[in-house]
Amino acid sequence: MEHGHSGPMAGRTVLVTGGTAGIGRATALGLATMGAHLAVCGRDRGRTEGAAREIRAASGGQVDVFVADLSSQSEVRRLADEVLQRLSRIDALVNNVGGYWNTRHVTADGLERTFALNHLAPFLLTNLLRDRLQHSAPARVVTVSSNAHAQGRIDFDDLQGERSWSGARAYSQSKLANVLFAYELARRLPATLVTANALHPGVTRTAFGAEDPGGVQRRFTPFMRAFMKAPAQGAATSIHLASAPDLEQVTGRYFANSKPRRSSKRSYDQAAAGRLWQVSADLVGLTAAG
Repeated sequence: MEHGHSGPMAGRTVLVTGGTAGIGRATALGLATMGAHLAVCGRDRGRTEGAAREIRAASGGQVDVFVADLSSQSEVRRLADEVLQRLSRIDALVNNVGGYWNTRHVTADGLERTFALNHLAPFLLTNLLRDRLQHSAPARVVTVSSNAHAQGRIDFDDLQGERSWSGARAYSQSKLANVLFAYELARRLPATLVTANALHPGVTRTAFGAEDPGGVQRRFTPFMRAFMKAPAQGAATSIHLASAPDLEQVTGRYFANSKPRRSSKRSYDQAAAGRLWQVSADLVGLTAAG
């Protein structure tokens, strides 16, 4: 029997962003082999279709392709429209897309790229798909953060790094924003059956940050690769959060190595989370309530 037609995730539809390589691709493959209907989003059509072909061949299941550059808000909105047209249900949304840039880049919307892609993209996409997720309940929102969030601080006076720039600081801020977003989303969905959790995948052997690496990354990554997790290991916690039956009602938590962990002290600041939600809603053109 084809893997895609049986298994613990049979009958469930999962959307994975950043699903063409690394942790995202391994997450999509892992869930597909469990029987899920996968929808994979990537920035490059050729790479996304290639990943989908490999996942179909390995799992025997259905894999849909969506192409969008999620650093652009118009692309996020177009993606959401296409998803709503093509997917009648979404049982799990895995916000996996993310990146690191050592130098400051500005998007088509005039926003700093790290913040735009790592935080605003999942914030906007999740909100645009929120009704479909609720309609599909019980459903799950899984947001890939990092232990780098522990070094993060939300600088509301310089969110875009215009006054002072550090690639590492921008990345840590965006990863803290991921955790704050997951916790705030969980608080805003108390009466529904949609859970929201964040996770640390572990340090994994991927091409992460290779487009614009910092000096430390260039010098030390080649020596550290032997100690890093393989992509399949890095994807394990994402797969667990999207599929484990015992997590159906677990929400507003942070996980590492597939186990709940306490996140940084700043991540539990509800006032900061509420303010970040408001600022993010303004930046992406949503009302605060939305």
